[in-house]
Amino acid sequence: MSPKKPQKNFLKNQANILVVDDNPDNLRLLSKFLSQKGYKIRNAINGNTALIAVKATHPDLILLDIQMPEMDGYQVCQILKNDPETYDIPVIFLTAMNSVIDKVKAFSIGGADYITKPFQLEEVLIRIENQLKFQAAKAEIRQLNSELKNRVSDRTVELEKANEKLKQEIVEREKAEQRLLHIAWHDSLTGLPNRSLLIEELQTCLHRAKKEPDYLFAVLFLDCDRFKIVNDSLGHLVGDKVIIAIANRLQSCLSAEDTLARLGSDEFTIIIRNIQDISDAINRAKTINQELQIPLKIEAYDVFINVSIGIAIGNATYEKPEHILRDADIAMYQAKKLGHAHYQVFESSMRDSVLKRLQLETDLRLAVQNQEFYLNYQPIISLCTGKMAGFEALVRWQHPQQGFISPGEFIPMAEETGLIVPIGIWVLREACQTMQSWVEKFPEFKLHISVNLSVKQFRQPNLIEEIDQILAETKLNSEYLKLEITETAIMDSAESANRLLKQLRARKIKLSLDDFGTGYSSLSYLHRFHLDTLKIDRSFIGNISDDRESLEIVEAIVTLAHQLKMDVVAEGVETLMHFNQLRNLGISFGQGYFFAKPLDTESAEAFIRNQPQW
Repeated sequence: MSPKKPQKNFLKNQANILVVDDNPDNLRLLSKFLSQKGYKIRNAINGNTALIAVKATHPDLILLDIQMPEMDGYQVCQILKNDPETYDIPVIFLTAMNSVIDKVKAFSIGGADYITKPFQLEEVLIRIENQLKFQAAKAEIRQLNSELKNRVSDRTVELEKANEKLKQEIVEREKAEQRLLHIAWHDSLTGLPNRSLLIEELQTCLHRAKKEPDYLFAVLFLDCDRFKIVNDSLGHLVGDKVIIAIANRLQSCLSAEDTLARLGSDEFTIIIRNIQDISDAINRAKTINQELQIPLKIEAYDVFINVSIGIAIGNATYEKPEHILRDADIAMYQAKKLGHAHYQVFESSMRDSVLKRLQLETDLRLAVQNQEFYLNYQPIISLCTGKMAGFEALVRWQHPQQGFISPGEFIPMAEETGLIVPIGIWVLREACQTMQSWVEKFPEFKLHISVNLSVKQFRQPNLIEEIDQILAETKLNSEYLKLEITETAIMDSAESANRLLKQLRARKIKLSLDDFGTGYSSLSYLHRFHLDTLKIDRSFIGNISDDRESLEIVEAIVTLAHQLKMDVVAEGVETLMHFNQLRNLGISFGQGYFFAKPLDTESAEAFIRNQPQW
């Protein structure tokens, strides 16, 4: 007989929770909050530490960040789920990623729940309580079963006498199991079926579709548009009442054989059984959107809530219920792109697009590991002297199978996944190393290297330390380095950005505001930040010869920059006319195909050696 496992206790003041996040601020915030709520909290700063902590003392629940260095949350979860000793520990993922790809992946590897950052502490608490209730329910059922078996074993000789009492105990146990099963299969707020019960219902529909080829059903995936505004403005208590009111409103649109389930904070799913064709599902979606045009009466408020609806038609071609739910979710995200209160029917091309993005993300992660990136250098020319002033470092990706992949394709994915941070550090180190070699080879030239800092990279708490380390490793004098920053990066958190910019200026690193004119363009903030350079976006430069408005914008930017004692760099200089116009406007520097396309390292070095003159 195998040794009996110790009985877990899931009471709040006895439950042990392991919080895994490489962000110390997140660890402190969650630890303090959950400790105040009566939980026993342990912390882990990375995946390896988390696995050691779990082996030492099994927690009752794990809050697991996905994006971590060396070992991400997906890998940690897979290791736990592959170990029989830790398989049953519920894992709630915490991540800033909110795409359908990430959700599907999180649940497919065994995650119990999924919370997106920035998270609401109240939501985290509710989801933790729900998971602990579910674990407590399973533990209680096991305990009841164990106790019953022991009674039967110990009282065999007294069976006749205890028969009536035993029957009563069985009845009570069944009632308890029914109550516990209801908790396990239903949403605690609305009483609707939860994800687990929904999957069972979908499985039943698929079984019928396999037996009856003509049988069709539809899955509607609903997500409330801008529900966060309700919570932020009216509070979570009112938000809960809104969710209940939405559930009631949706239920009024359904027939008796339909199933309405709640999947997440503001996500619902509907199974419409035995439809004739797609028009039945579309008409139901229209009815729902029309019904939600009527405001919800919540306390003293009239609350308007729209929903985006994804529709997938279920038939015998589906093998698993999760697949049709996934397709409905994909269609819902397509509906959201159309605006509020729209529906979209799933098409296979949508899944292909998602799979392509997933493959791109996978390849991008491998590219970071395998160092598949390289740099091109685009010359920056002084419009006053016509001589070279420096280069802008531009990252490129040579995929081992697909070849060159455009930055316009992989940079947004890198930004979304956070991979832009390690890529950005690699770019900075490589650019500084190359620049130092040019300083040594061409000491007679006073050049600079411009390197872009992404928004996420700019927000890294250790950015200054990393820049210092790179300059020390490459031995590059900081005066040769210019960092290009977008308006979004500094405007999102002006105070902290200003402190960081002061630290960079103290190191004599030049600072440039990239793509000026396309973002906030706040003059008051621009005055406070004391930047060295404004970079005019190419969208203005390309039209200055024909578009009076673009020319006036460029003139205004130049005037502003000169008043603030800043240089101006014009992107997209394509023609001799551009060159002459920009020089006449008093713009300091330009870059574009008129001078040279982005060059590889050897070509850039030859460019320096040839000393071109315009």
